[in-house]
Order: sequence, then C-alpha cells, then structure tokens
Amino acid sequence: MNTPVICFGQQPCGFFPKRFLVAKIRTARALQNQLGGRIVFFYHDSDADYRETITLMQDRATGAEARLNFTQENKVQKKYSPLYLKRVPKAWKAEILKQLPRFMDKNLMDIFGTVNAATAADFCLDMYEKIGILEGIEVVRSSDKAFREKALELSGEYYADIPYQGEVVRAKISEGNSASLHEGGGKFISMPLPEKIEKWQKNPGRDQRFAWMNSVIGCTHYIWGAGEQNYMDTQAAPGVKFVDREEISDPGHAWIELT
Repeated sequence: MNTPVICFGQQPCGFFPKRFLVAKIRTARALQNQLGGRIVFFYHDSDADYRETITLMQDRATGAEARLNFTQENKVQKKYSPLYLKRVPKAWKAEILKQLPRFMDKNLMDIFGTVNAATAADFCLDMYEKIGILEGIEVVRSSDKAFREKALELSGEYYADIPYQGEVVRAKISEGNSASLHEGGGKFISMPLPEKIEKWQKNPGRDQRFAWMNSVIGCTHYIWGAGEQNYMDTQAAPGVKFVDREEISDPGHAWIELT
C-alpha cells in the first residue's frame, strides 16, 4: 500500500497567515494521525496578485477591522511581479510594528520583529514557520526552479516569469505566440514575447495548477479550499481523495496565536 501523501496548497496569504490556512493545516494533521504518511504544503508563491497578502486584523480596543499589506518599490513590481519577487522595502517593517500593538500581544510582535526576509513570499513563509504552524510539514514552492523542471510540460495557455521594464513579471502566454499582462477591467498590456521560454520560467494558471503540482508531489489526499471547490475537476485525478478543510471562525482574518 502506498504511503499517504497529504497535501494542501495556498498562496502566501498575509504576513500573519489567514485562519483558513490554519484550518487546512489542522485538517492535514488530523488525517496524518489517522493514516500516517507525510504532509506537504504546496506554497504557490508564483502568484502575482498583491491582494493575496492582505492581512485582516481586528483592533482589540474598538473592534474595528484593519487591512494591512506589504508595500512595493514600484507599480510594475506591485501589479505584475510574482510574490516570490515582490521586494519588501526596508522601512515597511518598522511602520507595521508601530501598528501591531492594537491587534496582538508582545510575544507575536517580537517574532515579527525577527523576520528580515527580502520578499513578500519569503517574509510570509518565515513568519508561518516561526509561529509554529508548519512544524513537521514539508514545504514545496511553485517558484522553485528544480520543481518546475520536474513538473509536467505546460503548453497552450500558461504563465511565465519574464523580464519587463527592469523587473521580472508573471506574464500570460497564449498559444505560445503572444505575451500579456492583465491590467484589470478586461484590459491587457501586450509585451514582447521572448525568443525562448525555458521550462523553469513556466507556471500554470488556475485550471492547470493541480495537475502540474501533483505531477511532482503525487498526493493521495488533497485538502481543498472553498474557492478550489468551485473550479477543480476531481474526475481528472481519480487516485486522489479530496477532503474539505475543517470549519473555522473568521476564516479570512489573520491567525495571531502561537502554536
């Protein structure tokens, strides 16, 4: 019998993780207690959407909600660079530290203060590790060149990390003959198509992501989120059992506890 491989996926989802990520982790640990095997966190840090890292917290005194996020050095990086390449300005952490006493205890602020990662994705992952939610869990990153080289070949429509205006951006490649950036509101910016796109530059869109990921990870159980349930084709992965994550209150808020 194959050793269980219990997997869940998530973009970097705030410099303090969203509560739904913790729910996925709890579900994975419960499955591991039943079945054994190992847990793999597929960290989709190739996504370019800066809104993924919005960190929603509640003021302890007033109950008011606050939406905090990273800042970036320029518009191109903010809108189009993948999260693993969105650089964190040096002054950003100090500004956030001034606001944190409204939301959490000093021990968490102290942990935040020890993180000095250079990019948004690295900063988030370092925080998740330091607050203890990833102990014993293998992390696989979608930005990892070695992972991309092992994964199934992408063709037709996919994304590629290519240079643009002094940055590296996640461009949409359509049928191998055009490249574009989504400006929003149905508008796209056309950009030059490189003469050659290497496999290590490629990453999939939403509909191809699971098959691409699983061509390397080979999971037996996948804990999917509410959004994934709306579009994933489970019939295309007959050997995988899809598992709902456990319910958790305020799933979109930041998890500000120590494990």
